[in-house]
Amino acid sequence: MKTTLNYLLFIFAFAPNLLTAQNPPANFKGDMKLDIRDSKADWEAFLYPKAPKDSPNVLFILFDDTGQATWSPYGGRVNMPVLDGLAADGLTYTQWHTTSVCSPTRSTLLTGRNHHQNGFGTIAESAAGYPGYSGHIPQSNATIATILRDAGYSTFWIGKNHNVPVDAFGMGASKKDWPLGQGFDRYYGFIGGETNQWYPALSEDNHDIDQPYLPDQGYHLSKDLADKAIEYISDSKQASPDKPWYMWYCPGANHAPHHAPKEYIDKYKGKFDDGYEAYRDWVLKRMIDKGILPKDTKLTAENPMPKGTFSELDMVRPWNTLSSDEKKLFSHMAEVFAGYSEYTDAQIGRVIQYLKESGQYENTIILYAADNGASAEGSPNGSINENYFFNSYPDDIKNNIAQINKLGTPDSYNHYPTGWAMAFSTPYKMFKRYAGYSGGTCDPLVICWPKGIKARGELRSQYYHSTDIVPTILDACGVKMPEYVNGIKQTPLAGVSMISSFKDVNAPTQKKVQYYEMLGTRGIWKEGWIATSVHGPLPSNIGNFDKDKWELYHSDIDRSQSNDLASQYPEKVEEMKKLWMEEAKKNNVLPLNDLSILEFIKQEYYVAVPADGKYTYYPNTSAVSEANAASTTGRSFKIFAEVDLKENAKGVIVSQGSRFGGYTLYLKDKKVNFEYNFLGLDPLQKLSYAMPAGKHIIGVEFVKDKMSPKAECLGNMKLYIDDKIVAQAPFRTVAHRYALSGEGLAVGYDVGDPVSKNYGYKFPFSGGTIKKVTFDVGNDQYIDVEKEFQRKMKTE
Repeated sequence: MKTTLNYLLFIFAFAPNLLTAQNPPANFKGDMKLDIRDSKADWEAFLYPKAPKDSPNVLFILFDDTGQATWSPYGGRVNMPVLDGLAADGLTYTQWHTTSVCSPTRSTLLTGRNHHQNGFGTIAESAAGYPGYSGHIPQSNATIATILRDAGYSTFWIGKNHNVPVDAFGMGASKKDWPLGQGFDRYYGFIGGETNQWYPALSEDNHDIDQPYLPDQGYHLSKDLADKAIEYISDSKQASPDKPWYMWYCPGANHAPHHAPKEYIDKYKGKFDDGYEAYRDWVLKRMIDKGILPKDTKLTAENPMPKGTFSELDMVRPWNTLSSDEKKLFSHMAEVFAGYSEYTDAQIGRVIQYLKESGQYENTIILYAADNGASAEGSPNGSINENYFFNSYPDDIKNNIAQINKLGTPDSYNHYPTGWAMAFSTPYKMFKRYAGYSGGTCDPLVICWPKGIKARGELRSQYYHSTDIVPTILDACGVKMPEYVNGIKQTPLAGVSMISSFKDVNAPTQKKVQYYEMLGTRGIWKEGWIATSVHGPLPSNIGNFDKDKWELYHSDIDRSQSNDLASQYPEKVEEMKKLWMEEAKKNNVLPLNDLSILEFIKQEYYVAVPADGKYTYYPNTSAVSEANAASTTGRSFKIFAEVDLKENAKGVIVSQGSRFGGYTLYLKDKKVNFEYNFLGLDPLQKLSYAMPAGKHIIGVEFVKDKMSPKAECLGNMKLYIDDKIVAQAPFRTVAHRYALSGEGLAVGYDVGDPVSKNYGYKFPFSGGTIKKVTFDVGNDQYIDVEKEFQRKMKTE
């Protein structure tokens, strides 16, 4: 009896997998050798197999939005000295592919499964509730961090995290899908698709934090992330010197906003004056000379898709049609981007130097890559504020030209035009978001591991995909993919190991089939052939997917997809289309979506409006993320604050957004002020009135009258003190969002980059008490109750 009791206690203590698995692992059915007489160490080794002694560290550096023709190792004009050094010490891959958008690619790099299998058929903010688009990675797709941590690794995530579900952004949400819930011991970075590099929305571990110092004190996110990476590794190694570590290092670069120190921007003065078409000709020759591309690779057209098959926002304006001022603006936008990329590379160089000085470099696998092709979200005219794109508001080229000297500084949220996206994705068709063309999917990847890879400075041309990184790392670390993780039976890895290419330049690819889909674009690769649909991505709003024409390319020979063979091999096209549909059904790809931005908004997740339409917020709490906050975009709304003010009261009562779009209710110079910042554009929209001390209710009310052709919500804004209207004026408000991530709703302060130019960082409230702030959106006559219910049901 005693022996049986001890056995049960032991199982509860050391074998949780046995208790939680619905079906025990296969190796418990016949070949289990252990019994109660074996040691605790034997049991732990059996349940959680450890990495072999002297397993390598892993540093995976993942940039954003970078076409293959951007960086110097591939022949590009953007100098990356640190990456050049790693390429000289390792391998440069010429046919490594991604999903064409960040969140989906990152999900594959976390799990080794396809993006729709992970619920990331699109970016986190655009999760629509369908199985392949839920924004939630299932527990059956355990992350590499979970597997390596169980195998004895320390695990760290630095920088961008675009895989927290949008419904989990808030501080009140479960943190099981945050990095620490996904197998990482530590996290430092930003949650969401992008952030201001001068004023980032920072989180550490499971909570939001303020940035450690400000731009006028030398702050830039790229610098901060390098500091934290060194700190995390140092802390681990001094406490456990023999313990290997895995770090996923994700800078904000090269995603917009393109922010960089002036001295790095100045390095590129005049370097892009020849224009994006001349750059394509120049870089193609260099790519061929370097062996990145076959000698007969052809350049594709700058606007290769037929009119009507994609959004006009993705058009490229020919360089010779631009005015001299436009050429100057576009060239400088490329200079800022290049400086941003090189500056970030330099900060990563500090981490690499630390590894060399601490004796860790030789046995560290370093992967340096990008998550998708160059971004065209700057529109044909470029943008001083990327939030225009996210609100379907057109860029004004005259306004952009007038602000050319602000590019890269805290006063801009800039993005280059589509022409540079085309150029930095040379020689391929299209760019980010296009999953059927290599301009969206063929990305840079360098792997350096001095102890494990004998080759130095060599190219590898095997066809691989982002799903293949996890199997490769596990293979290199000597860790087997478990059948069960935390009692959950695991979905088989979709990727294959690339490790044979480490040893042999002529090793055949282990890849056989890879499907592609993003925002309605589709492609299918099989053994050197790729078929792609001629259909642009959201916001093309075309539909009729069953009527699409398909193209066929022999990608082993024709890397740029310049020679369509569909008419020569119609049977092959039908075979590939059928294969795509089989993969789509297997991987939860359907339904397809290419809606316009304003239509797609209705599919996205937002916190459900309460029955009475009211939300209440309190002072000095964490900022509430936009998806979880009361919505004041595209609708009528009321905001009322209960306050008790002293004569010296000042500061922010409530705010949301930044200088690039948002609103703020604040006290200054004994006046109450409400400012609505429409995408950073003049004229300033402001209501103001003398504010008496004492107990009051201060409020604003916006009644939306109509939507303009430029997606402006037009109406009347009123400022109240108690029950009196003290000021009112016509206002315009944004249709969709204040920020892609960060810049949430805050009471008693302004989070991140200030909304108003009339006060500084945070401008915290003082001189009285804010009791609460109430938002009321219940009387918006534009709410479609039926669609609101349908959206709620899908997200549930």
